[in-house]
Amino acid sequence: MERPNAWKNYTSEQLEELEEFSGDYISFISQNKTERECVSSSIELAKQAGYMDLAEAIASNTKLGPGSRIFASNRGKSLILIELGKRPLTEGINILGAHVDSPRLDIKQNPLEEKNDLAYLDTHYYGGVKKYQWVTLPLAIHGVIAKKDGSLVPVCVGEDPSDPVFVITDLLIHLAQEQLKKDAATVIDGEMLDVLVGHKPLVVEDDEDKKDPVKAQLLELLAQKYDMDEEDFISAELEVVPAGPAREAGFDRSMILGYGHDDRSCAYPSLRAQLSLKDVPARTALTILVDKEEIGSVGSTGMTSFFFENVLAEVLSLAGYGEGSLALRRCLVNSHMLSSDVSAGFDPTFASSFEAKNAAYLGRGLTFNKFTGARGKSGSNDADAEYVALVRRVMDDHDVCWQTAELGKVDVGGGGTIAYILAKYGINVIDSGLPVLSMHAPWETISKADLYEAYRGYQAFLTIE
Repeated sequence: MERPNAWKNYTSEQLEELEEFSGDYISFISQNKTERECVSSSIELAKQAGYMDLAEAIASNTKLGPGSRIFASNRGKSLILIELGKRPLTEGINILGAHVDSPRLDIKQNPLEEKNDLAYLDTHYYGGVKKYQWVTLPLAIHGVIAKKDGSLVPVCVGEDPSDPVFVITDLLIHLAQEQLKKDAATVIDGEMLDVLVGHKPLVVEDDEDKKDPVKAQLLELLAQKYDMDEEDFISAELEVVPAGPAREAGFDRSMILGYGHDDRSCAYPSLRAQLSLKDVPARTALTILVDKEEIGSVGSTGMTSFFFENVLAEVLSLAGYGEGSLALRRCLVNSHMLSSDVSAGFDPTFASSFEAKNAAYLGRGLTFNKFTGARGKSGSNDADAEYVALVRRVMDDHDVCWQTAELGKVDVGGGGTIAYILAKYGINVIDSGLPVLSMHAPWETISKADLYEAYRGYQAFLTIE
């Protein structure tokens, strides 16, 4: 059952649309490298498409009905977009879900240190990373500094061509005999991921012996640029990410090399599919973009929080269903969902880690994973056969190129998504997404064709009646 290559059947019009969509995506992930940035930019796009803030709708007691467009933000890190459909909400809704956090390095709360005339920021890696992949790369710092007076100072250094960049150093090959005896997991350990941020000392007249002059110089620069002192690191969220924009890859420009394809290559097509609805849908369409998936979907902005339930309850109330829980439960149990997260693309260089006929291939379209988990499907959502058949029919009816896959060989590895969390409500849910090469590396690779088919597939899914 080998699936066809999507590139072989595109019309000239589709190729033009594919390239335009890919260009928009490259711009989006180049400009938005944190969950806060993704949510902020998504809200701006939603407002342009006529979406109203749920908080404003609640405050004004705005009555919602078919065609109403609402968004709700959770601490600026998670986002829900809803367009109400013609059918009653209690008959179920169509849900697209993806996450907007990605593996990275987080700067610690007490990070700044001077060692031998070099200044460093200590980091704590976030999500599953191969630590050795993060050394000797140009790095940028994104995030916010929350001041005690309640103000929020945005930070983005390393992206503009005029900006400085940062780096984590490595040992030269001539001195690395002992280092190279270590295995890949320990050749660089977590406490070695210190970001080099400065070298020039602060020169103070008549104070030649000032302690830590390089650190002092940096603190002076930070005070000038961000009006911050060292203690402001305590209430800052600063993320170290690869510097520079995503790029087209390959002589034929058929691929995209970029940071954060996991999972923004699913989040962005989901967002665009939601915003592209021209007519009022039969069933209410909802897209949720969440934080913290890479560390277990925990916390107040992760999928395990009550944000999703709370927003739906508020919408049901404004739509005239009352404030009890029964309407919410009926809405959820009758709903359909695509839990959109990336799959491991088959890599011929590492073919022994895959089971070839159950692998995802670049260029063969949107990938469906009936189950995820590890080994004996541990920790997995496992979609039922009837729902898989429904999804197959919808994709085929809309000529979407799609494939099925598992995450590597049985007993080799595995992984999880947000699907199992939504499944607890009785929602029909299946994992779907793009195949990715070098997943969780600082720079990952996807096919433009798969990105485009994901967009088309998500559009088709939102039309389910």
